[in-house]
Amino acid sequence: MNIKQDFPIFDNYSLTYSNTLTYLDTAATSQKPKVVIDAVSNYYLNNNSNVHRGVYRLASNATLAYEKTRVVVKDFINASDSREIIFTKGATEAFNLLAFCITNTFLVSGDEIIISHMEHHANIVPWQIATSQKGIKLKVLPINEKGQLEIDKLDDLITPNTKVISIAHVSNVLGTVNPIKKIVDIAKSKNHRILTVVDGAQAVGHIKVDVDLLGCDFYTFSSHKMYGPTGLGVLYGKQELLESFPPYQGGGEMIKKVTFEETTFNHLPYKLEAGTPPISAVIAFSKAIEYILNIGLDWIENHEKNITKLALYEISKLKNIKVLFRGDEDNHLGIISFIHKKIHAHDLASILDLAHVNVRAGHHCAMPLMSRMEVQATSRLSIGVYTQKEDINRFVEAIKSSENVF
Repeated sequence: MNIKQDFPIFDNYSLTYSNTLTYLDTAATSQKPKVVIDAVSNYYLNNNSNVHRGVYRLASNATLAYEKTRVVVKDFINASDSREIIFTKGATEAFNLLAFCITNTFLVSGDEIIISHMEHHANIVPWQIATSQKGIKLKVLPINEKGQLEIDKLDDLITPNTKVISIAHVSNVLGTVNPIKKIVDIAKSKNHRILTVVDGAQAVGHIKVDVDLLGCDFYTFSSHKMYGPTGLGVLYGKQELLESFPPYQGGGEMIKKVTFEETTFNHLPYKLEAGTPPISAVIAFSKAIEYILNIGLDWIENHEKNITKLALYEISKLKNIKVLFRGDEDNHLGIISFIHKKIHAHDLASILDLAHVNVRAGHHCAMPLMSRMEVQATSRLSIGVYTQKEDINRFVEAIKSSENVF
């Protein structure tokens, strides 16, 4: 399939710079297909109004489209009820909401939260902030030399004080696909009250995600990493748990009645969605999901694994490139972190850009993992539906050319 023709940025880049764009930074944000861009424009051109409040035609149209997306997301991840889908500003806000609500509802001094060594800062810092004043301990599940979780150590980490386990489905640095169902099963077998949280930002849109099958209590992900607009995230949570949450923010939409003496809060999902939401992003997000489904998740997963294997093979022939913590290829998605033995990651990324090749350089919001790998920064190649073997070839040639510069 000629997927690139669906993404206007590739043609526009060629017209602007008279060169071909090789975009290998999908893990940071994906490019957007025209159907998504058109959906954003269509909202502002034809239905611009606020949702849930107005009774006029524009408001009704916008509200229907907005709430339709909630149902689309519910079906996409196989949640039980659309009220279990909470729209946030991003996966980061979803984690901040979770950390605040869980800490203030379920946790007391002496309780423990388990995360892993490969977590994004969004799955570390909110827990630290929320628990710093309550005497709650943060424990870390280690990884091995192949960049895989040491699941056999989870039994020892779990104690009667363990109340939350929060783990990434796919590492944003290593591409490792973690055995989430196994982790959830271990946690629930120890204590069915342990809350299980999953960071799915690098998984949804790349592999099939079924929250019912996984059995997790909460699952977070971002629109912009799966071909949808920026500024939108999703928090899935089991209804009975979300019902027990206090409001995360106060203001419009999350209320039923307000007096100067007291406020009665709205029902789910609106109790946790204060203020005017990112309406155009939500409406367009349904088009991103539709686009993914039209291509097919099986095709996407197979394509990305094949391109990843090709990239690893070609990189293995470059004598100055070292891929970090790469384990079983069948349990990895299209993210490859590497270092050049002679060129710093930031310098390399800048030089590659001169060849119109885009890769990420830095700590990738995973400083503890960088410390574990004993590096300060890496270069990261990440792929999407539009990545082709020609992109990998151009990447390899650009690496060779960068070495001539130095």
